[in-house]
Amino acid sequence: MGARTMRNQSTAKAQKNARTLRREMTDSERKLWSGLRMEQLGVKFRRQHPLGNYIADFACLDPKLIIELDGSQHQAQEEYDARRDGFFRTQGFDVLRFGSNDPFINLEGVLQAIVNRLDELSAACPHPGLPPEGEGAIPIPRSHS
Repeated sequence: MGARTMRNQSTAKAQKNARTLRREMTDSERKLWSGLRMEQLGVKFRRQHPLGNYIADFACLDPKLIIELDGSQHQAQEEYDARRDGFFRTQGFDVLRFGSNDPFINLEGVLQAIVNRLDELSAACPHPGLPPEGEGAIPIPRSHS
C-alpha cells in the first residue's frame, strides 16, 4: 500500500470516475471552481474528489468541508444524496449544497456562504499545533495594568 494509503480511502472505480468528471465538469462546476481554485478562500479545495464509493464535487480536507452542486436531477435522487451525505459525515466532513444555477445567479453569495462555513468549522476545531500568534500575525496589544 505504501504512501498512497489514506484514511479517506477511495475505490479504484471512484478514482477513475473522478478523473472523467474532472475532464467533463459542468458549466456550473467550472464557474464555482473559478472561485475556489488556487486557495482563493484561504484553504485548498479539490474538485471531483473521490471518497469511498462516492465523488464529492468539491472537497476541502482541512477543515473538512464538501461542496455539492445539485442540478434538477437531484430532486429524483434525494435518497441517494442523503446516503451519500451520511457517508461524508461519517468521514468527518460537513456538507454544503447549492443549486446548480446558484454560481451563475450569485457567485459572490455562494463563496461568502462557503467562507462563513469554513470560519465556523475552523473555530470549532482550531489547530492544536499552531501558536496563537504565528509569523505574519498581527500581535494582540496587551494592556499594562
